[in-house]
Parts: sequence; structure tokens; C-alpha cells
Amino acid sequence: MARVPYLEVSDLAEEDKDLLKRPIWLFKALVNSPKAARAFSGLGQYIRYGSKLDSRLRELAILQVGWLAKSPYEWSHHVKLGHDFGVTDADVQALIDDTDGKPTNLDAMSLLVLKAAREITAGGEMTAETFAAVQAALGNELAVDLTLTIAFYNAVVRVLGTLKIDVEPDYQPYLDQFPLRP
Repeated sequence: MARVPYLEVSDLAEEDKDLLKRPIWLFKALVNSPKAARAFSGLGQYIRYGSKLDSRLRELAILQVGWLAKSPYEWSHHVKLGHDFGVTDADVQALIDDTDGKPTNLDAMSLLVLKAAREITAGGEMTAETFAAVQAALGNELAVDLTLTIAFYNAVVRVLGTLKIDVEPDYQPYLDQFPLRP
């Protein structure tokens, strides 16, 4: 159960009602602090709609963070969103397998993105070798965008965990299909 109330549009001042255009429970909790919710949403919007980073690669990076953090909310939401951006069920299973050190059929770029996400999530930064490979493959702009995406979603999973945001019923089937390990 969430540690703060899930607010509705009717609970918000007129100038903050737009914060719940997408009325997911994370946003309904964040609007307890409208200015923080707006700042949080700004970076999230850039990552999803402003960055030139390939959307499938972005979703794989986010999924890797959610898997490693064992974040039911993040994982379930981005399995669904990943499907919307070209991530297949086979890709999700391959991410799980790659994390376990098992061979997969993922392409080299996808494997590099997963490695980068694992390094940042586990150790706080990409190794010099991994960053050089990302930079060579993507260029400076997208290397920064990938780094920012992974770092932001590491922050997101900590917000979700601390606020105890529940998984909405519409997203539960994705968690059931690909359950997190204890």
C-alpha cells in the first residue's frame, strides 16, 4: 500500500490538473508535491519523446534497471510499454537470460545497452570500456541520453520503492507473465 495518497484530478489546483493526463498511480502519488511531479515529468517526457535514442533500446535499458532493482511497478509498466516500442516477449526473456549469463539471440547493440544498464545500476557508472563502446556505436549525444535514461530510471525505482507504489491491475498480467525473482 502506498505511503502517500493517490490523488485525483479533482484534488489538484487548476494549474496542476495537467499532471494527471496519464493517471497512473506513480503520478497520482507524486502530485502530492505538484512542483516535484512537474520536474520529474519533464525529464521523463524528454527521455520518451525528445531523445533520438532508439525507443526499443531505451526500453531495454529501462527494463534492465527494473529487473535488477526487482521493481514490480517499473518492470510491469515497461514490459507493456516495451511492447509498444518494439520489445518482444522473446526480447524480455533474452534480457532475463543475458542477466543470468546465458546465451541469447539479441543483437550486439542490445547486448551493449543491457551491459551498460547493468553496470550503472550495480556499480554507479559504466566502465571506461563499456562507455567507449557505447560512444563509438551511438555518438556523444546518444551516449549521454542513454546514460541519463539509465540513471533516471535508477532514481525512479527508488521513488517507487520508497513510496510503495502499487502495481495497477491493468499491469499485473505483465508481472504474472514475467515474474520477478525474490
